[in-house]
Amino acid sequence: MALIQTAFIWVAYAVAVALVALIAAIFTYTYQTPRERSALVSTVSIITLTSLLATVLLLPVDIALVSSTTSKYGVKKDWATPEAVHNILLTLKIVYYTLYSLDAVLCLLVVPFTYFFYEEYDEVDTEEGTQSFGQRFLGALKYTLIFLVLVVILFLVGFFVPVAKDRSGAHWDLDYFKRLMSENHGERALTFALGLLISLGTLLYILYTAAGFALLPISFIKSAPSVSAPQLSETTASALEQNRERQRQLEGRSAGRAEGMPAKDQRELEALVREERTLVRRERLAAEAQGEGKSFIVKTWTKICAVFRPLKLIGGILLLLLAIVIWVSMLITGIDKAKNSICKQHCGYILGSINVFQPINWIFVQASKVFPIDYVLMALLVLYFFSSSVVGIATIGIRFLWVRLFEIRKGHTSPQALLMATVMLTLIMLGVNYAIAMIVAPQYSIYGAQTFCSNPPRHPGDTPDCSKLPDLILQCSELSSDSESKNICTPSVISTFLNRVTINFPVFGALAFWAQFAFLAVFLIVFVTSLFRTPKLNLSELDEDAEAEEEEGLLASTGRRFGATWGDITGRTKAKTNYGAAGRGIRGNDDHDQD
Repeated sequence: MALIQTAFIWVAYAVAVALVALIAAIFTYTYQTPRERSALVSTVSIITLTSLLATVLLLPVDIALVSSTTSKYGVKKDWATPEAVHNILLTLKIVYYTLYSLDAVLCLLVVPFTYFFYEEYDEVDTEEGTQSFGQRFLGALKYTLIFLVLVVILFLVGFFVPVAKDRSGAHWDLDYFKRLMSENHGERALTFALGLLISLGTLLYILYTAAGFALLPISFIKSAPSVSAPQLSETTASALEQNRERQRQLEGRSAGRAEGMPAKDQRELEALVREERTLVRRERLAAEAQGEGKSFIVKTWTKICAVFRPLKLIGGILLLLLAIVIWVSMLITGIDKAKNSICKQHCGYILGSINVFQPINWIFVQASKVFPIDYVLMALLVLYFFSSSVVGIATIGIRFLWVRLFEIRKGHTSPQALLMATVMLTLIMLGVNYAIAMIVAPQYSIYGAQTFCSNPPRHPGDTPDCSKLPDLILQCSELSSDSESKNICTPSVISTFLNRVTINFPVFGALAFWAQFAFLAVFLIVFVTSLFRTPKLNLSELDEDAEAEEEEGLLASTGRRFGATWGDITGRTKAKTNYGAAGRGIRGNDDHDQD
């Protein structure tokens, strides 16, 4: 029975990894520009994103495996011998070490090498023309050696740096804290490296994930179009015909004049020419939105998207409510830890037990009693944080201080920008891993739904008194230090990793903890701002592709949502719109261009 349960848990994890690999592939091919698509860049990005998401999604597997060793009466199951529990923890440690090491290698070595290798493609040798594969490989390897030196220095520092010791020794009396102290130098080096990467990721997490956390649900709410594609196409065709007719009138009026066209007519003609370019582009976008010239599959997919479009509004509202509940839960945990942590900054504000009701933590603890409900919920939560990070990076862009280095846009992201975004997402997800395990669902992430019986049976095979007296069943926590709970409660491997980082290197723990309040503040500012102010585009600073993308906003503005959706489904317009309304909108854009 135990073997079947364990196999089922690992199969669920394998399915989740396959799904996140698909999501990583969709993200890569959706954002990368088709003209500069590179198989190497795409492959490295997909593998890196899959690895980091697989690392975070290992948490429910960790909880399920350690929780499976205890019964509902708060005692170890018959098969859960110390050796069996040790084997489970050893397997989890191997998987965690492998994934964390893979994340570090991909982030610090493989992705930089791929970046420089692609950059070398543009280098030209004066004698032989374009550089050969070997020259590009050596050129990329030369620059990657700098990162290799940094990785070696990082692990050497972690190998020799002394861990923190609490001089008071007050909280080291608890067995839970004693087990967290690193004595092995190799483990200490990995702990230091992981703590440093988490700290770097947390800084990015504050800016990008917090902004995306607020903007993602709002983008869903504001994504339903006010004008259907057929209606836009018909309106644009009518406006384009009238525009060209007016141009012919102006040109015909001045055809026989020796002094040429009057200045007033010349200005009007120039405005009409700009309008014509805008209308032609708008007509093309409307045709693409209807799937004209596309295959039957594309047309069918377009109509399916139109059918489910109203659900985006409902989904946006649900995501907004979820974001608010998560925000409140994180605030509750943060205040609880800041006030009631038994060792404060000396151990990264480890909380002995939950003192205030925390909704997200309670939901996960209850869901962990029936696997894989908690796994599904955790997967959705991780994907929400990941999607928020993508939205944040796409909105803010990749910047150095106030200078924008790269833009992340669908179908217009260069390979270099994609690799930079991949590294940022890797670091951000390490910060998200800490936030979920230590702030969003702290009790669930350490012991899950594990309990222990305060009056266990004295002889094997006896019926525990807790089966008759439920009040004797207590929730496992870090403060459960008596010998019986120590033998029953098994902390998760991920919580041991993260708490080992914060307790051995308190600087990392304090930074990661107080950064959560910065995350909450940035979310609140962006959320309130986005409710009352819509960002405006400066068209004079947009290139042709960006301007075309701005035109697509006509298909994604708020207004008569359901009428537009019905028009996209049936392919017929509901009502005609006169040129005056369309022309005023277009001329408004042209006035903006002139300014």
